[in-house]
Amino acid sequence: MKKDDVPQDGGAVYEGTLRRVTYAVGEDGYEPVKSIGWEAEIAATEVSREFDNERITEAWEAARSGATSPLPYHMAVARMDDPLLSVETGFWRLRIRWDKKALPNDSSRLRRYSDALGISVEALMSLPDAPELL
Repeated sequence: MKKDDVPQDGGAVYEGTLRRVTYAVGEDGYEPVKSIGWEAEIAATEVSREFDNERITEAWEAARSGATSPLPYHMAVARMDDPLLSVETGFWRLRIRWDKKALPNDSSRLRRYSDALGISVEALMSLPDAPELL
């Protein structure tokens, strides 16, 4: 694709704030070009965003009802699944599954979870009043 042909469709999903770099053919070969996106990419991103928001809401409701610990909710907000959290924390997946039912009292384990999720230990152990949607 030539530099002048890079789509700039934009859409509500990006809300005019997100630009991504794409590469196009310019005068000196391939050059980075900023793009707001195009229809197909915007549609795919919107579907993904809706799926993530459903997952976040379900995890929040399960934690709110006491069926799970707050861990699955915070994992959903961070877009993490068990295998990824396992890699980030060094915990076995089985350990993570257990902790999704009830958080441990072990402060070092809580710290590893909070570091991997990018939140404080206090935030890890609690839920917001409403789910934080993307």
